[in-house]
Amino acid sequence: MTFAPRTWVVGEVVSAALMNQEIRDQINSMLDPWTTYTPTWTASSNPAIGNGTLTGRYIKVGRRCLVSIKLTMGSTTTYGSGGYSFGLPFTAAAGVDYLGTARLVAANAWNGQVVMSASSAAFNATFPASSTDTRSATLAAAVPETLANTHVLRAQVEYQTAS
Repeated sequence: MTFAPRTWVVGEVVSAALMNQEIRDQINSMLDPWTTYTPTWTASSNPAIGNGTLTGRYIKVGRRCLVSIKLTMGSTTTYGSGGYSFGLPFTAAAGVDYLGTARLVAANAWNGQVVMSASSAAFNATFPASSTDTRSATLAAAVPETLANTHVLRAQVEYQTAS
């Protein structure tokens, strides 16, 4: 993981160890593989993943974080009620709202967006409310259509972390 660079002092002797830490290790951290995490999935009445899967991964360079999640509904997944929120690996910085992309493959394929507020630790995926109502609505058990076994949500957002 990247960190604040060293402040060099006039006359300081630069060693191979310092160069490795300040240059090689910083560059390597920007090329690291993604890190997996398990996002939370919440609503007014919480859903339960059952035999479905919910996976997340992220890559963080400094305070810049790119997050991707995949939710595959299973035959025993229950959907709760209310709009869904998905947990992030890090809280977002204050002062900026963020948008990302979302795609739901169900009986139909739906393109949407990720909406995330400043200082948030979660995001919502929004889609057209239905095939006849193209206004944006937060993903829920029956929005944009009734969710069921094998349906898949993919979402991604890039944001600045609080620390």
